Amino acid sequence: MAKENLTGQAQIDVHVREIDFVTRFGRNWTALLEILGIMRPIRKEPGTRLVAYTSGIVLQPGNVGEGEEIPYSQANVEEVYFDDLELKKRAKAVSIEAVNKYGARNAIQRTDDAFLTGLQTEVMDEFYAFLQTGSMVGTSPTFQMAMSMAKGRIIDKFKKMNRDVTGVVEFVNTLDLYKYLGGAPVQMQTMLGFEYLKDFLGANLVIVSSAIKPGRVIATPIDNIDLYYIDPSDGDFQALGLNYTTDGVTNLIGFHANGNYNTAVGESFALSGMKLWAEYLDGIAIEFINDAAIADISVAPKAAADTIYNHTVSDLQTDIAISGNVITGTLKYVTTGDLPAYWGPGYFLALDFGEYQNVKVGLVPTQGSGMVSLDSDKDAAFCIKDNSQKIVVQKTVGNEIHTQVYELALTFEEH
Repeated sequence: MAKENLTGQAQIDVHVREIDFVTRFGRNWTALLEILGIMRPIRKEPGTRLVAYTSGIVLQPGNVGEGEEIPYSQANVEEVYFDDLELKKRAKAVSIEAVNKYGARNAIQRTDDAFLTGLQTEVMDEFYAFLQTGSMVGTSPTFQMAMSMAKGRIIDKFKKMNRDVTGVVEFVNTLDLYKYLGGAPVQMQTMLGFEYLKDFLGANLVIVSSAIKPGRVIATPIDNIDLYYIDPSDGDFQALGLNYTTDGVTNLIGFHANGNYNTAVGESFALSGMKLWAEYLDGIAIEFINDAAIADISVAPKAAADTIYNHTVSDLQTDIAISGNVITGTLKYVTTGDLPAYWGPGYFLALDFGEYQNVKVGLVPTQGSGMVSLDSDKDAAFCIKDNSQKIVVQKTVGNEIHTQVYELALTFEEH
């Protein structure tokens, strides 16, 4: 009689491939989380809604007389709701003809590798996009100054929140970094396709990626970043007869492979629900690199008699003026007209630009439209929430993107 736990023919099957896939995925993420300084992923139930927080405090005067009642300082923490933490289902198939032509290693293993890399990249790209919704925005004249000011804004913000910052991670665009470096040597480290620097220009960690839009530096405390995930081995999923192989430690992904005799293909299925997230949205600093004035681009208020959204511009704004990189004037609250559905009622700022070719304009933080290419009308309207936002103008010149940033110092009429 054979001994127990013998590894025999029944065990050497496709299940080994499943174990290899989820183990490599988990090992890759463990290494990345160690680089980012995330100590432990947080398991969430299916349907969990993702939120970020903004916080602040209004301090009352401290010069209270002897025996007088001490007034309370008003502290607040507000939730900003985002999407649900949802499961994502993926599948791929390899035909028997592909295996016959290229061999199992090429047809199966290499497509598994591409599958794994694609799943990892998707999570990171979503995280980079989320970072760029941060609400603490500033401008600096150079890349080096932007690096310094982004970190400074983080330290200042968290000091006011009475929270320690153990380290700051900054995210920069690949071309911006190399433009700054020129031919200077730098000790860039690479792991699993991620490029990063340690202790560079004052930052504890710098993540370098083309997914970060050019002309900006993004910073946040390392311990502001969390990884949330749904466990694919959840018992409720198994009740459906869906049994995915998982890593068994921190189950970030489930993987299952089987042969489909009806179509003579090998099918692979991946199930995951994971997001990198920042706990405090106002703990993300976005520092724009404000280039010298872009040639051929002037910024001016749209003429008062012009029409936009079925309103004359004078119905939207008065006394708009641009001095240097500061826009002043008064906005009126608008509820009627042909307003974009993704904005609805609000305050609108209408501007004319001197050039439109290869030019994009936008508002940061965005109100939903992001950066938009100008057309031959050379004008644009922006839905303004408050003066913390910035008007951003970018022009592509050859292989470079030049950026101008305009501060807002507007007055908002009551409604």
